[in-house]
Amino acid sequence: MSRAPLVGIDIVPIANIADSLKEFGDRFLSRIFTAQEIDYCRSRAAPAALESFAARFAAKEAAIKALGAADWGLDWRSIEVVRAPNGACTLRLQGAAGDAARKAGCEQLELSMSHAGEYAIALVVGVREGNT
Repeated sequence: MSRAPLVGIDIVPIANIADSLKEFGDRFLSRIFTAQEIDYCRSRAAPAALESFAARFAAKEAAIKALGAADWGLDWRSIEVVRAPNGACTLRLQGAAGDAARKAGCEQLELSMSHAGEYAIALVVGVREGNT
């Protein structure tokens, strides 16, 4: 008998990311995002940079939900959105986030992100061991 996939979804008002950047600046960025994520998002022109940060924030929240790790106190940077040359994005888990995935029996996480208007959204689906 296979187990159900792990699913997490999150939506983020892009203005919330803008407000956090305005109030906390680089301190906010370095607490939430890896250096590679920051470099990628900053390489984009406004408003795409904010949209990219918001989508990545939503992806991290969705991953935490999918893994059932809301109470783990994960370092945000232990979940990284990695962009392939073709534009596809995946998640790389390290440290406690990787531990949470193993505990959940998760072999792989699939990611979809989008943004429109004032919001960014991300959906994470985890494939558990034994699912077909």
